[in-house]
Amino acid sequence: MTATTTASPLIRLDEFLLLLDTHHPFAKVLGIQILEIGHGTARLSLPPNPSFQRLGGIVAGPMLMGLADLAMYAAIVGATGNAEAVTASLTINFLRKSPPGTIYAHARVLKTGRLCAGDVTLTGEGSSEPLAHSVSTWSLPKN
Repeated sequence: MTATTTASPLIRLDEFLLLLDTHHPFAKVLGIQILEIGHGTARLSLPPNPSFQRLGGIVAGPMLMGLADLAMYAAIVGATGNAEAVTASLTINFLRKSPPGTIYAHARVLKTGRLCAGDVTLTGEGSSEPLAHSVSTWSLPKN
């Protein structure tokens, strides 16, 4: 089943925020904001922070990878309702320099099942040009 339908998400935004607070407190380390969760979609933002920059003033790759991973987790939980989903693989392609400023993640689930798959496109503040593209698979535990 493709999870990017018009169905309602299987978790509300307030429930997802509580889930992060109670079970994934490390998610707050980067200060990522969860803007929207849909059924197989999510939109998050990484706020500007000088400590996230590497040499040359660009946002460091590990910050972008963390944003992409959390965005896909939100989309997976929105599509499956399974908060125990875990990353099985994550590949990221850095397409251009990520300038200082807010970075947005747009996640979409392409397949659900025991293994879920999806992608995340990262864009910068004020631009629709992709900065990075991530593809990941997720494992869902047996119920």
